[in-house]
Amino acid sequence: MAFSTPVILTGICVVGILCQWLAWRVRLPAILFLLLAGFLVGPIANWLDPDLLLGDLLFPFVSLSVALILFEGSLSLKFSEIRGLETIIYRMLTVGTLATWSVTAVAVHGLLDVPWDLAALFGAMTVVTGPTVIGPLLQTIRLKPSIAHVLRWEGILIDPLGALFAVLVFEWMAAVHGISDHDRPAVHALLILAKMLTAGILLGSVAGYGFGIILRRRWLPEHLQVMVTLGLVWSVFIGANLIEHEAGLLAVTVMGIWLANAKAVNLTEILSFKENLSLLLISALFIILAARIQLGQLQALGWEALGVLLAVQFVARPLKILISSWGTNLSWRERCLLAWVAPRGIVAAAVAALFALRLQQEGFQQADFLVPLTFTIIIGTVAFQSLTAPFLARRLGVIEEEPQGLLLIGANPVARNIAQALTAIGVTVMLADADWENIQKARMEGLRTYFGNPVSQYALDNLDLSGIGKVFALTPNSELNALACLRYQDIVGHGAAYALRTAEDSALSKRLVAFDHEPEQIPFGRRITYPRLLHWLERGAALHCTKLSDAFRYDDLLQRYRGRIIPMFALDPSNRVQVFTEARALTPDVGWTVIGLMPGKKRKAGNYAGDAPNAL
Repeated sequence: MAFSTPVILTGICVVGILCQWLAWRVRLPAILFLLLAGFLVGPIANWLDPDLLLGDLLFPFVSLSVALILFEGSLSLKFSEIRGLETIIYRMLTVGTLATWSVTAVAVHGLLDVPWDLAALFGAMTVVTGPTVIGPLLQTIRLKPSIAHVLRWEGILIDPLGALFAVLVFEWMAAVHGISDHDRPAVHALLILAKMLTAGILLGSVAGYGFGIILRRRWLPEHLQVMVTLGLVWSVFIGANLIEHEAGLLAVTVMGIWLANAKAVNLTEILSFKENLSLLLISALFIILAARIQLGQLQALGWEALGVLLAVQFVARPLKILISSWGTNLSWRERCLLAWVAPRGIVAAAVAALFALRLQQEGFQQADFLVPLTFTIIIGTVAFQSLTAPFLARRLGVIEEEPQGLLLIGANPVARNIAQALTAIGVTVMLADADWENIQKARMEGLRTYFGNPVSQYALDNLDLSGIGKVFALTPNSELNALACLRYQDIVGHGAAYALRTAEDSALSKRLVAFDHEPEQIPFGRRITYPRLLHWLERGAALHCTKLSDAFRYDDLLQRYRGRIIPMFALDPSNRVQVFTEARALTPDVGWTVIGLMPGKKRKAGNYAGDAPNAL
């Protein structure tokens, strides 16, 4: 069935969105569904022929897309994340990569009976993992930071290095077989390596440093930052490739890392756009590249391809981790998981398609196996590891529990009382405030603090949020509360940022701007404001923790105080912090702990009448 080009392009977009949504629903990496969709619309249904659709634009589109994906991934690489992990990452990118290459090449040569040079080229192309597969897997499995950082750094850095490695092997093959004019393959390969490293590192560093200055000094308006970034990334990529083929991936990766670690550079708008664009490009790329595969090519590989997959999964990867982690502080459990997880991604598919075409044009008929075998490795590693890694991570105990700690914006009396009550039952709490007097009092009470403007970019870049899962803005300033939630909701999630109301008549207050119409982000109820909580505390009220049981349930607690209690938090039997909000009236059960503001013993009940909410 023939479709017009606009219909096909729209269909790719729609199918990609559906695959991403399905992956989110079943908590599996989207690449699985994208590859299946590509096979379905390509070789099975014959609805999509990428070569006919894009023609000569196919490989430029793939190359430019991969460049953007790598740049976006490298923007998340901060050196502060890998303190203490530098050794294993360095080894994984060097001797570990050589081990993977050697094992893969031997397996391909021995099982598929292909020449050593083609086997070496395939091994070089498939040493990569990549952010397109590691990122979704890490979102599915909440691993401990040490493991997650290692996998993410490896996945992003090894993509350009793997591409460079494949170019070196190809150039060596070209010299050996007389395709190029060089009669000394080893010297030629070393010269190519030197040019690629020089072009990639130098051009990427200059671009990153210069663009960082432009952003820091605000020489660009915000509405142009994304467009200029997009153009600059592609210019750096093409410029490095003009100097030496395939140096562009290294250049954009270096540029991204430089910007990620630059001081006082706000990348919020750029990151937001790049993440959305990368998601769209990843979806399109996997569908298009999978649609180019012919089922006959996969069948022609036979069971020997499964043997190569097993060698990559159970020999090459464990050997790489064994060599790379020797003498490091990683536990055997962490090493086991690292030895299990190494899915191949878009760079392997793109490089395989490119070099297969170039080799076929030079008369290497056996190069037909490169693309189908690469997709066999991609599909096999992604499917196997996606389905088994979550179970293995839980069994090994390397999954990080969902963070239950609280960041309180403000160290005023209200925030300090809440912090003390939660700290007493084992909840991690940090208070952030620019008022030194408040911070000093909090520190004297033994509370964890951060002194500085909590909504500044410096705070977002340097605040230690380990273990923090929720943010509460508890200041008497409504604008600061709203701004704090807007700044932190991208970090903790939209539903985990709460802003305490400050005006008595909140329904008519014109000063409440961001959360007036979002009751799920109004903690403790719409009628509970900062002045009211402070008023209760000044009259002798205090936060108390009440453990519920069969003999004393939540209804009994409410009945005892008869409206003179403000339920604020509840700790369920799994030690998860739940919040009473305007939109969510919790019903704690037996085994829960309720944290609420209750009258002090020295005050009469009448002093609090009418202050508490009617029903919470």
